[in-house]
Amino acid sequence: MTTPLLQPHPLLGAGAPAPSPAALGDESELRAAAAAFEAEFLAEMLKHAGLGAPRNAFGGGPGEEAFASLLVREHARLLVDRGGIGLAERLFEAMKEGMG
Repeated sequence: MTTPLLQPHPLLGAGAPAPSPAALGDESELRAAAAAFEAEFLAEMLKHAGLGAPRNAFGGGPGEEAFASLLVREHARLLVDRGGIGLAERLFEAMKEGMG
């Protein structure tokens, strides 16, 4: 039984289509997947460290909570763009090794 290509991909997020087998051989696709995973990992770590905790700076409420999570994700993405913690590079190397 074959897997459809439009199923959610665990490294790219719930709404992203799974890359085709040919695309997985492309190093830029592997790097992007590894970076996306590191950003999600860092976002969770930042959230648990209290970065997105509401401070009632804007009056609180559900709107502030929603935007706080977006801020945490953006911080995590920027951390990865600036080198991150090295997780993306290790994942990339492992995936590349597994493909070959």
